[in-house]
Amino acid sequence: MAELSLALIMLGLTAYAVFGGADLGAGFWDLTAGGAARGGRVRGMVQRSMSPVWEANHVWLIFVLVIFWTAFPTVFGSVMSTLYIPLVLAGTGLILRGVAFAVRGQAATIAEARALGAMFALSSILVPFFLGAAIGAIASGRVPLGNAAGEAFGSWLNPTSLFVGTLAIAIGAFLSAVFLAGDSVRAGFPDLQRAFRLRALLAGAVSGALAIGGLPIIRSDAPALYDGLTSVPGVVAVAVSAAAGIATLALVLTQRFGPARVTASAAVAAITAGWALAQSPYVLPDTVTLEEAAASDATLAALLASVAAGMVLLVPSLVYLYRLVLRGTLDQEFEPLDQRFRPMDAGDDEDRRR
Repeated sequence: MAELSLALIMLGLTAYAVFGGADLGAGFWDLTAGGAARGGRVRGMVQRSMSPVWEANHVWLIFVLVIFWTAFPTVFGSVMSTLYIPLVLAGTGLILRGVAFAVRGQAATIAEARALGAMFALSSILVPFFLGAAIGAIASGRVPLGNAAGEAFGSWLNPTSLFVGTLAIAIGAFLSAVFLAGDSVRAGFPDLQRAFRLRALLAGAVSGALAIGGLPIIRSDAPALYDGLTSVPGVVAVAVSAAAGIATLALVLTQRFGPARVTASAAVAAITAGWALAQSPYVLPDTVTLEEAAASDATLAALLASVAAGMVLLVPSLVYLYRLVLRGTLDQEFEPLDQRFRPMDAGDDEDRRR
């Protein structure tokens, strides 16, 4: 039951990395879109694509936290008490990001819209960085067992954590660009399709370069993690992730964005699987094994029964939601985000018709 509980955590983490990561990555493109006029169409597509799903995607984060807390309570307490700084900062970023995204379309002035847009975009960068830094702290063995037993700053301000946080930003940007390119095709905007296609290729190349360049960092700073990633079965997951990433770039290059979504998601799933395999059988590397960390059998049995019952409602609901989104049923009318703050002219009328 402990293995099944861990598998559910990794499943939820993968789902959040894919769907939540794509949403967070959209904030990166919002941040780098340019000025109000030049970036208006890019930001409009981000708003249009995210609106139906951004709240639902965070269900996976709650799913992970609840199972982690219940199935492995001592490790959960150790992680939360040692890594409270990056986790609080990530949680604060999620709140500010959600508020900004929800209300920036109702801004009364361009100044308000810019302030809310900056809050949304910057939070979208900080959240994956701090979550990635926390994961890097765990993977590199810097979270000891016990209440606040680790260093408040040194646990996550280290080469491995900084690398994983940066890689999380890059992967989110890559996923988001792939998804947004497909959404632009469905919306009938060839200019945005070309723009996000180029962004996907660039972000994919950067992500791959970061992943390769980070290996010496991990080897030096977290040798146990490096050994796990470069030996069977961890190296198999790394190879699958690399192959899926290369396949995604090829599919994006040939404008086959539907299959590219699948392969990009597979690349992320292989990364999370590789992490779990690299530090197996430990939950906290070289400190606590899976069996030692697990709650009692009665608790695990009750947890798994509850998760099974909840999945009956959760999975069909989310599958139906994503199907509606991919079909375009929930698509909103497209509007560049700077549109409502400039006078109507012939060019604006043309934008609204496209």
